[in-house]
Amino acid sequence: MSSFLKSTVAAAAIGLSIAAGAAPPAPALEAPATVVLVHGAFADGSAWNRVVPRLQAKGLKVVSVQNPLTSLADDVAATRRVLDAQTGPVVLVGHSWGGVVISEAGQHERVKALVYVSAFAPAEGQSVADLSKGYAEPPGFKHLVADKEGFLTLTPEGVAKHFAQDLPAGETKLMAVTQGPVRGANFEEKTSTAAWKTRPSWFVLSRQDHMIQPALQEAMAKTIGAKVVSLPTSHVPLLSRPKEVADAIAAAAAR
Repeated sequence: MSSFLKSTVAAAAIGLSIAAGAAPPAPALEAPATVVLVHGAFADGSAWNRVVPRLQAKGLKVVSVQNPLTSLADDVAATRRVLDAQTGPVVLVGHSWGGVVISEAGQHERVKALVYVSAFAPAEGQSVADLSKGYAEPPGFKHLVADKEGFLTLTPEGVAKHFAQDLPAGETKLMAVTQGPVRGANFEEKTSTAAWKTRPSWFVLSRQDHMIQPALQEAMAKTIGAKVVSLPTSHVPLLSRPKEVADAIAAAAAR
């Protein structure tokens, strides 16, 4: 049989199949975006509990990383393990210290966008200490306590008045006793890369932040060319304004 006849027979067979009610094969769909959430210092993965259900309601898969807060390398490794486990495009989100982590881990091939939430956004070779030079010490830093191994926690007053001053007292009391201690030396560790240079970025800026100066947040957002969502909140808009935070993340996922 000639190639022309073979093509004609194949076309006729497909036509008969469709006429009989069999649908043609559907094109493969791209996997929906997964949102990977990276918490900051003095917290754990549950810090995103008010954002997660809102993202899930938008049809997004969500994973919250549990960082050990023992070093930049350890936190990046924990985040990369989560990224390795995903099967589709990822929006990588970091709060506070988590911004340093996503700047390093965000070079992962699955990461398509970055969202910084009241976060540090260092360039390669920069540390949190480097970024903070030239800015007044945030009020919350006066309430840091170091243990004999150099791990930092916030006093109950620091949590209530400077970390989460727009949350109810009962909630800040709970946050104070369940906070995740962070190794103080982490803030001196320099990143080796800056994923925001090759990924579109969003920045949720907290105007009443007592842990990262709002002026520093604004400068970082400008440097990385981020789309900015400005909120009149404390350092934890993910808890006090979760809808707006979720909307910003969803916008990154919809890009």
